[in-house]
Amino acid sequence: MPPSAQHNSTAPDNLSHRPVRKLLAGAITLGAATVLCTTGLSGSAAAIVGGQDSTGKYPFMVSIPMAVVGSELKGVCGGALIAPQWVVTAAHCAQEKLSYPTGTVRIGSDRRHSGGTVRTIVAKVVHPHYDNTGDKRGFDDIALLRLDRPVVRQQPIRIADRAPQVGAVTRILGFGTTVDAPEPEGWKFPERLQQLDTRRAPAAQCLDINEGRELCTVSLIPKAMGCAGDSGGPQIQRIGGRWQLVGATSGDGDRAANPRCAGGPGIWTSLPAYKHWIAKTVATHR
Repeated sequence: MPPSAQHNSTAPDNLSHRPVRKLLAGAITLGAATVLCTTGLSGSAAAIVGGQDSTGKYPFMVSIPMAVVGSELKGVCGGALIAPQWVVTAAHCAQEKLSYPTGTVRIGSDRRHSGGTVRTIVAKVVHPHYDNTGDKRGFDDIALLRLDRPVVRQQPIRIADRAPQVGAVTRILGFGTTVDAPEPEGWKFPERLQQLDTRRAPAAQCLDINEGRELCTVSLIPKAMGCAGDSGGPQIQRIGGRWQLVGATSGDGDRAANPRCAGGPGIWTSLPAYKHWIAKTVATHR
């Protein structure tokens, strides 16, 4: 059964520990299955494997502190401010069975623990077709977070009208691990926001992808990609001299063949494909 489309509390509704593969928010091990949810090491920050310290201002960047059911592990997801009172992120960051947002977000800072604007999450709207009850990654991996009051100091980012063409240069942002280690003990977490220049790849380069609604993405440099801690974070493209939002971090593009993040492509939810759903959701929950 698909999960409910809206949750008004910050705690998970279902505490089941069924192993499911999710990417780019964090990793814990349940038996022989690695569950990539939204964990990190307690009190740590995080960043993209092979990326660099952010070089510009990204006032729309959002960090979402996460907690893990039955554990003291702490982590993070990413997001983007798309309206004064709305953040877009991955569905598995808003409705993960093993981890959940702690209740606040930080907007517009290049530091995970300081700066920017802090707001409280008052509603979580998960796409109604997202289903994370199986062992495979869920499609329609998108959710919206409604904030307690509008953000006035930071400017939202515009969602692009269309997805990038294959070969187009993009950029990803995130607070995920800089070390592509299989266990949380091996991760390295700088405080600074990281960026990585990427490009859209043909869908055939990714496994288990919805070509019309997801973006297969590769790095412009070897052995670099989003990883644990980056889920929900923005993929952006320079259009008309300004950054526009084209994707939200969703999953590993070749996990079945290579479990390491930086060994191949990644998958981003194509946000232009969901512009109608986003606009309808925001209008409905005013």
